[in-house]
Amino acid sequence: MKRKRESVEIETTARTKPSKHSDDNGKDASTQERDTDTDINTAIGKMDNRLLADYVAQRSKRFGEDLSLVELEDIHVPESAILDTSEWNRDRLAANLPDFLIYVAQQHGASTDLFQAPAKPGSPHTLVLTGAALRAAELSRVLRKFQSKEATVAKLFAKHIKLKDATDFIKKTRINIGVGTPTRIVDLLTGRALGLEKLERVIIDTSYLDRKKRSIFDMKETQQPLVRLLNMDELKSRYTTTESPVKLIFY
Repeated sequence: MKRKRESVEIETTARTKPSKHSDDNGKDASTQERDTDTDINTAIGKMDNRLLADYVAQRSKRFGEDLSLVELEDIHVPESAILDTSEWNRDRLAANLPDFLIYVAQQHGASTDLFQAPAKPGSPHTLVLTGAALRAAELSRVLRKFQSKEATVAKLFAKHIKLKDATDFIKKTRINIGVGTPTRIVDLLTGRALGLEKLERVIIDTSYLDRKKRSIFDMKETQQPLVRLLNMDELKSRYTTTESPVKLIFY
């Protein structure tokens, strides 16, 4: 049966919460509902911030089997850090990401216009994190609608882009949205090329499944750098503050 195309208008009808039964492979259907037509995990979009915090904690425990309970608590992402977008009822496809960002900005407020870049080079208001360079390139293309002469949608991934070249580019470029992989973004942050002073939101490309049906949280090589990034002091200290807060948004 073909899927009906949904309206291109931004909609806010509440979604039905995922069920807790297991699928035929023994996986919890609340965290894995694959749409065979689009290769996305549709369960992610139905989760509120509490369920998403639990989802992240489960994945951290899975790949942190050598960590103590105290160490796991140290890398815990609080539900208060996560913006609940479960009312947005369109498929979380690459093509729909620009409208999703507009929805987030309209419904939950934004200090900076999505089309504008902070005056300081290398200080985006939005970071988009995904698991692979090819996916990051795809998301960068669809987000170009927010680009102008004064605001660059920057590619922040390693494929064909040397770290030094990326560093030099970022230090002289006004960026509104940065799109990349966790490992490269951690490298740019630790090298002080990328700044977080103006950051308002981190979009995590969680619904997308690769050819092996894995998300960014299902692979150790992407999950661990992602959790490390989300727990950097520069971000973690701003999850619960009312002054210059940063929100985590799962797409």
